[in-house]
Amino acid sequence: MKELGEYLKRTRISNGVSLTEACEDLDFSTTQLENIESGNVRAFKDVYELRDSVKNYAKYLGLDADKVVDEFNGFLFQHTSRISLEDIRAAQKKKEELLEEKRVKSPYTIEHKERISLWPVVSILLAIVFITLIVLVIVSNINKHEDRTDELKSYVREERVI
Repeated sequence: MKELGEYLKRTRISNGVSLTEACEDLDFSTTQLENIESGNVRAFKDVYELRDSVKNYAKYLGLDADKVVDEFNGFLFQHTSRISLEDIRAAQKKKEELLEEKRVKSPYTIEHKERISLWPVVSILLAIVFITLIVLVIVSNINKHEDRTDELKSYVREERVI
């Protein structure tokens, strides 16, 4: 890709086109065009977008766009043939996860996971605590009866007097 980028740069310079002028005409950013000319493939997220950009740039420079794209595809084949199978699978898995996140989900097709609801447990515990408090209040009130010794004292006094 580096050789292809240098070739495109030499062609641009020989045509007398400045970098900023080419960017304005193609609606590219300056860094995008610099990355194409330097062969920096890693600056692009999508290889197909890069291929289209290289094709449009070749057309703009008056080159045979099909030959330039063939050269790019040759580079791409060499580059991708060096990628390990694990990397390809990891990239594919990541892509599938992104697609799954973007997929529109209907309430009828969503897989519902069973959730354990804590409300019944909490309500039962609260009821037990509440009943326990009521029982404690009742029991404490029952045991608080005052002895009726006053009544007995007066009864006992009356008997002695008699």
